[in-house]
Amino acid sequence: MSYIKHRADESLEDYLETILLLQKRMGQVRSIDIANEMNFTKPSVSVAMKNLREKKYITMADSGYITLTETGRQRAESVLERHTILSDWLISIGVSKDTALADACRVEHDLSEESFDAIKKSLCNANSGDIASAFSPEV
Repeated sequence: MSYIKHRADESLEDYLETILLLQKRMGQVRSIDIANEMNFTKPSVSVAMKNLREKKYITMADSGYITLTETGRQRAESVLERHTILSDWLISIGVSKDTALADACRVEHDLSEESFDAIKKSLCNANSGDIASAFSPEV
């Protein structure tokens, strides 16, 4: 994969993840909400939303509200899962929260499915199948 294509895919995933998080937090999402959340300009977000619409990841109502399609939601949830598991794991091994969140954001896009699945399986096995308990302090 070329560097430019990789960066475009990473950007696309960041937008999808942001839309999902905003929908969970606010219910309805508009381009201005995404721009504010990501600290991007409205024109940049507008171009990205056009690209996401063309790829069938989102729909946009006449009122300006953005909705993830089923395909968009699946991809966003996959990225969010990777981000959450990786950042929580890094924090649990002593990485500061800010560094863990930043590193997880970079790694989530580059880590192969095979490696991520192995990490996830290892964490589940280490915690009797409950990945959430992997990040809870032991009593």
